[in-house]
Amino acid sequence: MAVDALPVLPAPADGDRYGIRRLTASWLASLGSDDSRRGYFGDLSDALTWCDEHHVDPLTARSADFVDYKAGLSGRYAPRSIARRLAGLSSWYTYLLLNEAEGVRANPLGAVSRPKVDRDDSPTIGLDPYEVVAIIHWADVEADVRRASYQANPTPGRKVRYLAAMRDRALVRVLAGMGLRIGSVLALDISSLSRRQGMRTIRYIGKGKRRRERPLNLSAHDPLDQYLELRATEEGVPVARLTGPLLATSGRDGRPGQMDEAAAFRLIRRLAHYAGLPHADKISPHSLRHAFATNALDDGASLREVQDAMDHTNADTTRGYDRRRRNLATDPSLRMDRLYAPTDGEEHDRPVAVGAHATSTDP
Repeated sequence: MAVDALPVLPAPADGDRYGIRRLTASWLASLGSDDSRRGYFGDLSDALTWCDEHHVDPLTARSADFVDYKAGLSGRYAPRSIARRLAGLSSWYTYLLLNEAEGVRANPLGAVSRPKVDRDDSPTIGLDPYEVVAIIHWADVEADVRRASYQANPTPGRKVRYLAAMRDRALVRVLAGMGLRIGSVLALDISSLSRRQGMRTIRYIGKGKRRRERPLNLSAHDPLDQYLELRATEEGVPVARLTGPLLATSGRDGRPGQMDEAAAFRLIRRLAHYAGLPHADKISPHSLRHAFATNALDDGASLREVQDAMDHTNADTTRGYDRRRRNLATDPSLRMDRLYAPTDGEEHDRPVAVGAHATSTDP
């Protein structure tokens, strides 16, 4: 990416590891795919060009500046495209703030409303696969930043924040990949980890106090193992001898305690803000559970499979997550054209006999 060609930003200083352009390149590199990097780079370049043309310093810009920027986008782009551009710009500012970039004091996009986009009818804010990936991505970024901060200056406070970020990274992967209720996840103990049928599993108490066992999603394996290894090192014991909550917080007595739901809500909401997601203030751990169901159904999982995974006693509850039922292209009426279409050569004026009551056109 030609970061050096971006307008307005200060020129890079020799040896400045945390200069704006260096951090911008790092932000782009942290994004998932080449397409994402190209898209975000283009959106950032457009926004900085606007700043240049309107004599706005992006490092000290205010929300009012980007309200004007948003107004300029209206009429030229669809609401979803505008929301994506604002989200990408917010993501850039968040990364600069997270790395304490010089001159950046706030994210001016925080108070800029995003265009409304169509979502499923639900009190829970739903997330599409790309939005879930964005939350996972920012959990990874936060863990990487906390690791680098601790390694650069290994103070006790930075160690605690590093361990918490590694725990949060694992928590997000489990929530996104298994669709568990947040209460069930936080109640997991080290002994909840098991193995069956050649797979790593998690045993937990589901709705109605029923004992459940499900496979641990593969994407959670490494984050969880890395967190537990770090925690074991901190406690001075092998991983096999760890006890207590699976995803722990440091108690006042120094012993691991159970993370509370309020902390999990703050985590998911913070990551949603980092990702610049619309309605970030309304996103919760349940949004990831909701996304698990809708996205699994969209991907072809059967209603019964998702019902079992979600621990729903009533299939109608699971159907509420099925966006396919609103898809006109899957309406059964369209099947009738195939079922009732006459075969080649069939006489259209002769009814097909069905039972003894069929009428005939024969004399």
